[in-house]
Formats: sequence, C-alpha cells, structure tokens
Amino acid sequence: MPRVPAVTPRKLIKVLKKNGFVLHRITGGHHIYIHPEKRLSVTVPVHRGRDLGRGITLSILKDAQIPIKEFVNNK
Repeated sequence: MPRVPAVTPRKLIKVLKKNGFVLHRITGGHHIYIHPEKRLSVTVPVHRGRDLGRGITLSILKDAQIPIKEFVNNK
C-alpha cells in the first residue's frame, strides 16, 4: 500500500470532485461534499495555510471509498 502524502485541502477537493462529489454546504472552515449516486458524504477541513495530515487524508479517502493508489496517481 502506498504511503499517503500530506496534501492541501484544495488538492483533496480536486480529487473528490473528479470522483463525482459535489459541494453540499460550508460550515465555518469545513466543506461538506456529497456523492449523489453513492449517497456518501465527507467533510474536508479547509484552514488557510495548513495542510491536511496523513491521518485525516486517509480517513477522508476511506469515507469517500477512493482507493489510495488512485489518489496517489491522480494527485
């Protein structure tokens, strides 16, 4: 299994949108994305100047059902 890199919220959001997720709402510094067909939702913390850690990135990818290999290749 490839190692999950620390990424910016924008890069993660780009991958989510590529996989069919759409922005549902913004609450403070958190963007909530939903996938209309799979009925999944994920929350991405968007804080200016801060990258997402490996743990939160992995957790969001698991919730979105996006394989890690696909994320690393499409990043």
